[in-house]
Amino acid sequence: MIEDVEITDNEFLRQFELEIGENMARIEYALQDRKIFLTKYEMSEALEEQGFRDIFIKAVFEEVKNRGISLVPTSPEIAGFMRKNRRKYKNLLPVGINI
Repeated sequence: MIEDVEITDNEFLRQFELEIGENMARIEYALQDRKIFLTKYEMSEALEEQGFRDIFIKAVFEEVKNRGISLVPTSPEIAGFMRKNRRKYKNLLPVGINI
């Protein structure tokens, strides 16, 4: 299902974006060395109700994985997703970081 959504990296605003119709979701980030800090998560209620939360976060995690950098989830929503999916994504965490 990840293939069905297309995320955009808005480098100017430093956020990943998902647009579906008139609804938008975003995850703000900060880059430092070879790490990306996912700092803020926002999704419209309409997209949440349609089940796009996990799909969007998975797509962002896959993008980070493809870039070969570490991920630090500082947003509570992203950290919660990481905890639930620890086994699948633990290799994205920098050494010494546990969620």
